[in-house]
Amino acid sequence: MAETLGQLLPVYVLADESGSMSSYVGDLNEGMKSLHVALLGEPMAAAKVRFTVLGFSNSVVEHLVLADLRSENELPRLSAGGGTNYDAAFAALLERIPQDVQTLKSQGYKVLRPAVFFLSDGQPTCGEEWRQTHSRLTDRGVTGAAPNVIAFGIGGARAETILAVATEQKFAFISIPGAQLGDAIAKFFTALTKSVVESANALAAGQQAELAVEKPEGFRLAIDEV
Repeated sequence: MAETLGQLLPVYVLADESGSMSSYVGDLNEGMKSLHVALLGEPMAAAKVRFTVLGFSNSVVEHLVLADLRSENELPRLSAGGGTNYDAAFAALLERIPQDVQTLKSQGYKVLRPAVFFLSDGQPTCGEEWRQTHSRLTDRGVTGAAPNVIAFGIGGARAETILAVATEQKFAFISIPGAQLGDAIAKFFTALTKSVVESANALAAGQQAELAVEKPEGFRLAIDEV
């Protein structure tokens, strides 16, 4: 039996690129850049992660797929325009994640449960059908590689919606009212980076891997909103 190449954590950044984000695209791209720089400074952690970046508006754009950030010169730039189609976003993950996990396994890796970091500033414009697609994505009886979803709502995103997106209550965060959206986006990427580095470093040290997620500055748990 061939020896495995070790364990990998697939990480998906699912970013809202709808028109309402147009004023904050620069903040999104600065966040992506800071994430890249931080991971390049943590090569042991970066080696344990494969990154996929998806942007969603009316449809989904795959900006980066299963990338080893150590070999990327720069991360893709996000843009903004269109609606906020949650259904398309979760359908894209439902199709991609099982394929990606199989790809990594075929390369000889053990694959940890994927982590999705979701960021949106508004309510879905696709009605309620997204909930069924999301349910199929996150139901481990339906999708064997069902991901952990960590959801961040900023701006007009509602706490109850972000709670429905996250796979656990402790993974649902909403920006504090009055917070500058640009600052909130920066804090989102800081939290994402910290989570990935801590989780991956535990892997590199041969420890039992558990996804590390802490409440970022400028956010509160969505369950705390009344």
